[in-house]
Amino acid sequence: MLAGVTVAAISLPQAMAYALIAGVDPRFGLYSAIIVTVVASIFGSSSHLINGPTNAISLVVFSALAYFEPAARHDAVQAMFLLGIMIGIIQILIAVFKLGDLTRYISESVVIGFMAGAGFLVALSQFGNFLGIKDRGTGHQHVLHRVWMTLTEGGPVNGRALGIGLVSVALVITLRKLSQKYRLPQFDMLLALIITAVVAASLGWTQQGPGGKSLIAVVGNVPASLPLFHIPEIKLVWVKELSGSAFAIAFLGLLEALAIAKSIAAQTRQSLDYNKQCLAEGIANLTGGFFQCLPGSGSLTRSAINYQAGAATRASGVFAAGTVALVVVSLAPLARFIPKPALAGLLLVTAARLVDWKRLSYAMRASRYDAGLVLITAFAAVFISVEFSILIGVALSIVLFVPRSSRLKVSELVVTGEGVVRERLPADLAPTDLIIHDLEGQLFFGAAPELDRFFDELKRRLEADGIRFVVLRLKRTSNPDMVCLDRFEHFLRDANKIGVTVLLAGIRPDFALGLNNLRFYDWFPASQVFREEDETYSATLHAVRTARDLARRSSPLHQGESGDGAEDPLYYLV
Repeated sequence: MLAGVTVAAISLPQAMAYALIAGVDPRFGLYSAIIVTVVASIFGSSSHLINGPTNAISLVVFSALAYFEPAARHDAVQAMFLLGIMIGIIQILIAVFKLGDLTRYISESVVIGFMAGAGFLVALSQFGNFLGIKDRGTGHQHVLHRVWMTLTEGGPVNGRALGIGLVSVALVITLRKLSQKYRLPQFDMLLALIITAVVAASLGWTQQGPGGKSLIAVVGNVPASLPLFHIPEIKLVWVKELSGSAFAIAFLGLLEALAIAKSIAAQTRQSLDYNKQCLAEGIANLTGGFFQCLPGSGSLTRSAINYQAGAATRASGVFAAGTVALVVVSLAPLARFIPKPALAGLLLVTAARLVDWKRLSYAMRASRYDAGLVLITAFAAVFISVEFSILIGVALSIVLFVPRSSRLKVSELVVTGEGVVRERLPADLAPTDLIIHDLEGQLFFGAAPELDRFFDELKRRLEADGIRFVVLRLKRTSNPDMVCLDRFEHFLRDANKIGVTVLLAGIRPDFALGLNNLRFYDWFPASQVFREEDETYSATLHAVRTARDLARRSSPLHQGESGDGAEDPLYYLV
């Protein structure tokens, strides 16, 4: 409950601000902070994710509504409600087809970089409120440019605002240490907000002066009304114009929400159901469209505050929405006295706590791959945009992963005098009758170039040394596709032309299915394929025995002899 009330204190000013960014009445942002928040909390999977209006979604909504003339505000608002319904339907379909599971392939390094960059941006966005200067720039300008304009053109620093901001930071840090020391509920943020509001009001800093302005900025007037059920107007031309934005916001919203939920779950060790969370996002936006809401998603700031304030279950989201509703209908006159510098102080502390410094250090030291993903995602969040930083990080992780997964490891094996099959050492003599190779890796199209190089080198060696028997151990390969199976077919046919017998050992079910589907057995003897059947049966040893027996029978010294290799001792593969 404490966490939910704390989140509500942040939701009130943010909801109104994000509505203004989208170019609509502030009350629609508040409605979203009530309806979208409570519905997503009820149906969601994350215990800490808080949904509602967000900065990124509001910017895209503003761009979508730019289709309407400034005078046609009624149509623009109706179209926004329709947009929310379209977004909800798309997100529900994504959940129905279980595409939400794809988000588990988002690397943790990407999430860590995203949180680091986003935390930095959250801190930057509060400079104006914290220093008591006027924010400059527009939502279409880069955040760094807006911060620079605010610092250089926002006017002189307001000492009272800075003092309230510093007091709120000090209170949050001190109260958190006390709550941890004495094992008290984490009421630090809520109590700090109440104390700073009371202090500012008692000093008369939040009272309006003769010019209608207070000495420090406050949240401002909150409209005292709740959302009512409303069926928006539907025009086919609107559906056509808004469809692109609906898809963009639907996917962006899911990426935002799931990335935030995943990052917090990495710290809490909560198991997430991604499809359930996608469904919750869709139901929330669909419902919001019928209750005059601004489309929403998971909020980075409010989710972080929810987690830092000690939330334990999704009930905190219900309390947050309920508190916003209560404030809207009954405490609107008092809510306007919340000092913006105090909120800014809370957000600065939240930004610092948003970064998992331990995991960040771990990722930076783990490998160049992880360090690169963290840095690029973080820089993309700061210098490009928070929403696209996730897409950039995911795309980069895929680009970097494909070459790594396409590496094909090939080891040559030998049979020792003691009857042991093991990897060939530099001191071992080159075999004269049988070559054994162990392949390991993914047999998909990305591995085709390495497979080509291996087969070309093997064919040159077979022709140069006159070796007539080859065993290819495929037990540690997987996911063969058309391209790699085609390479195997070419090699096997070429080997047959030069009189080389190739035995395939340790065949797994997926490889065996590929051989059968492509009708290999119409021209390749099934007796040369040895499937991996169970732990007590070694297909590789069976193939090696068969190959050695065939080699003996084809030798001039043993021409015409028959046998099944029974005289061979047992071989143990190392």
